[in-house]
Amino acid sequence: MAVSQNWLLRPFQERSTQIFLGVLFAALIIVSALHLFVPQDSALYVSSYTVTLLGKYLCYALLAVAVDLVWGYLGILSLGHGAFFALGGYAMGMYLMRQIGDRGVYGDPILPDFMVFLNWDTLPWYWHGFDMAWFAFLMVLLAPGLLALVFGFLAFRSRVTGVYLSIITQALTFALMLAFFRNEMGFGGNNGLTDFKDILGFNLRTDATRLGLFIATGIALAFGYVICRGIVTSKLGRVSVACRDAEARTRFLGYRVERVQLFVFVVSAMLAGVAGALYVPQVGIINPSEFSPLFSIEIVVWVALGGRATLYGAVIGAILVNYAKTVFTGIMPDAWLFALGGLFVLVTVFLPKGIAGLLQKRRRAQPDDDTPTGQEATA
Repeated sequence: MAVSQNWLLRPFQERSTQIFLGVLFAALIIVSALHLFVPQDSALYVSSYTVTLLGKYLCYALLAVAVDLVWGYLGILSLGHGAFFALGGYAMGMYLMRQIGDRGVYGDPILPDFMVFLNWDTLPWYWHGFDMAWFAFLMVLLAPGLLALVFGFLAFRSRVTGVYLSIITQALTFALMLAFFRNEMGFGGNNGLTDFKDILGFNLRTDATRLGLFIATGIALAFGYVICRGIVTSKLGRVSVACRDAEARTRFLGYRVERVQLFVFVVSAMLAGVAGALYVPQVGIINPSEFSPLFSIEIVVWVALGGRATLYGAVIGAILVNYAKTVFTGIMPDAWLFALGGLFVLVTVFLPKGIAGLLQKRRRAQPDDDTPTGQEATA
């Protein structure tokens, strides 16, 4: 899929991108400074727990950007992006498990603890290579990317669209969840992968490593945002919007709609995989619950609240909803699903374009400083 050479530089000329990156990097610097240089007994001190929590929010923000790319600009309502997120997380989790070595409960230098517990004799073939960081990081991209490539090729070639495509994507993530729950799959079953020790030689339990992961997640979010903005502002992005608004007419004009859809879908899946890979070392566990169809639906709510086809709106929605979830589940954990459903209904009725749409409406309503007033125009 051809794109212009300066497609990656074009977003930096946009005021919205400049503001987004400025706010993001300012937040990274402020949080880091409050964590490193403020005394722990101060009200301004940011604890390691808060740093990790914010890092998790940024992972979700990157995931929301990936979903907004295909839903907002391509018109594909994917209810299966949780699967791509989880696959990236499992790829990272497998690497972290191999780094434990003989420090596990059973002291086996090769087999993870859950395999020893299940009386496995040898390491499965698909675990080989995950003791090398470069291989694991490559699989973070390839595992969700290849799944999206195969699934997207079959779906888009068959011209499956609309609600039918959404149902199929949800069925995909549900099937993967059931598969990963099985112990014989070799991914830890119901308990998943956990008890990680270090990453790239750095102890995951130290404050410095947690802060480093938080900063790395923020940088990944910045790169992911710029890549998506570069795509949507290029010719490829304009064709994507045309596919969203009038697929039959776009096809009639000679564009290979399936190729456009497949390319954007694969890029989105790989970004979701990166988000999952950054999520796992910060929360310390990855299990089949990340494949839950409910989680994929929740991602859509983030994007809907923030505003489709804006990218920065997806970031806003992801952070706000997950912050509300953190607070709400601490007060009334059983009522969170009802609150989430009510939030989705309210957004659909009163904020069809999300928070970003509300901000854009207010900005358009404000007169520019260079625009003459009525009296000046008649003078």
